[in-house]
Amino acid sequence: MREFSTPATYVVPPTGSLSDDVVRNAAEAPDVAVLSRPGADGSWVDVTSAEFLGEVSAVAKGLIAAGVGAGDRVALLSKTRYEWTLIDYAIWFAGATTVPIYETSSAEQIEWILQDSAAVAIIAEDAGHMSRISEVRAGCTALNNVWSINDNAVDLLVKLGTDITDEQLEERRSAVTPEDAATLIYTSGTTGRPKGCVLTHGNFMFELGVVVDSLDALFSIQGRSTLLFLPLAHVFARIIQIGCIKSRTRLGHTPDIKNLVADLGTFQPTFVLAVPRVFEKVYNTASQKAVADGKGRIFDMATEVAIEYSRATETGKAPLLLAAKHKLFSKLVYGKLLAALGGNCSYAVSGGAPLGDRLGHFYRGIGVTVLEGYGLTETTAALTVNLPEAFKIGTVGRPLPGTSVRVADDGELLFKGGQVLKEYWQNPTATAEAKTEDGWFHSGDLGEVDDEGFVKITGRKKEILVTAGGKNVAPAVLEDRLRAHVLVDQCIVVGDGQPFIGAIVTIDPEALPTWAEANGKSSNIDDLVDDEDLRAAIQSAVDDANKAVSKAESIRKFVIIPDSWTEEGGQLTPSLKLKRNVVMREFSHEVDALYAK
Repeated sequence: MREFSTPATYVVPPTGSLSDDVVRNAAEAPDVAVLSRPGADGSWVDVTSAEFLGEVSAVAKGLIAAGVGAGDRVALLSKTRYEWTLIDYAIWFAGATTVPIYETSSAEQIEWILQDSAAVAIIAEDAGHMSRISEVRAGCTALNNVWSINDNAVDLLVKLGTDITDEQLEERRSAVTPEDAATLIYTSGTTGRPKGCVLTHGNFMFELGVVVDSLDALFSIQGRSTLLFLPLAHVFARIIQIGCIKSRTRLGHTPDIKNLVADLGTFQPTFVLAVPRVFEKVYNTASQKAVADGKGRIFDMATEVAIEYSRATETGKAPLLLAAKHKLFSKLVYGKLLAALGGNCSYAVSGGAPLGDRLGHFYRGIGVTVLEGYGLTETTAALTVNLPEAFKIGTVGRPLPGTSVRVADDGELLFKGGQVLKEYWQNPTATAEAKTEDGWFHSGDLGEVDDEGFVKITGRKKEILVTAGGKNVAPAVLEDRLRAHVLVDQCIVVGDGQPFIGAIVTIDPEALPTWAEANGKSSNIDDLVDDEDLRAAIQSAVDDANKAVSKAESIRKFVIIPDSWTEEGGQLTPSLKLKRNVVMREFSHEVDALYAK
């Protein structure tokens, strides 16, 4: 059993809450822009510390006037936007607990969360969300108030709270302690019904107390800023939101990925955060565009030079010839990629799944260091993270200060630290299963810890496949490599109880037309699932993935299907993780066909 701990650098105080950051900012730097919101003409309108405090206070008074009591749960159902952050802090000022719900959630999912959390109010975004709430409201007996952001929820709450005094608000706000629940986040539910993770103000205070200092290259530089586009219902985006407010890092929001490049261009963030699939799509889109413009060979050469340059700088100085090539491609290729991120971005934060060595080196080679980290909803986001001064591509970094990691005898990673959840909401059985009596949290992930404390994730404990020959196979290793191919959208590796490992592959609908035109094919995927050239292209992706494993673990057969696996279709979680149980159920015939004689 291997164990590694990082000394603590922060102790959660006995009093205070996350709302203190807003009050302190207004007192110490009232004119500093802590947020920017979209203007009517496509520009960004700054919101100062003093203005944000005023808006948060006014909305919080409205919540109190509406009958929201201390400790009550208030649900928030919306895309990522300025009002999400405003309302989140207003709920905390009112002494209540935020219950985020993914804006793509079905009526049934909304009903479960509202019922289980006993939410007394919900603030939704638009008419579509209101319609879903109306379907299930009769069964949500605790729900007293429903407001819509697009139907002037903020203004209505402000007007409602005019009779609440500053003293009444401060009494409610200051009564909150680090032990009180800040949020109740329901797990994405890759299997079973979502469980509510109770995360306290103290959990967030511990996490940000070390993260903001550890990532000073992000949160301390002059002109620091970031643009959030991941869903704030996910703990990954949420921790960045709170970190930005705490450190006075200018924060913007954009709800529509379709406009992301344009928004990045006008906002010009100094760092961004995303899940690995976003970084894969950025690379693949650039690659496909280069091919379409007849510059595919140049892009491929630039890619290899970026990777080689990154690897060379890990061990010392890049050779003169490599450095010269890198300088040339910086002008021809890399500059355009950096411009797509807004032009000022030098760091990115990645979480949710392994990024992979190749992409990690590629991005660092073009000038954007991707800091991979690892954490769960239950651990208030990050447990480990790569830091600019302690960085190892292919790992998720070392444990944050005050955090310990242990590798159990079966390879599962266990963690202990102040960011680990208090409990699962009204579910003592699940809490007892997840946490040992002495505080170790079972992550459910398999991994390794090297001599320097760097952690590497190797798979999910529950997703290990055991072939008929008794070989244990972690599908994540193969799936991550497969998805890195420009034509692959999603994939699932199968073979539990079977004589060999197989895979089901879906094709990226954005990449397919360019490939089809270059190869003189129809761009209709239904016509191409058995096409020899497409199968040859996917075979090359399989061959590359197989390099990461032994022969007994390698993919022997695969099938291409015309379907797309999406969040809307129910095959992906909102954080773009594959729901293996759903895919295996819906595509059982395709799996059986792989092993038919």
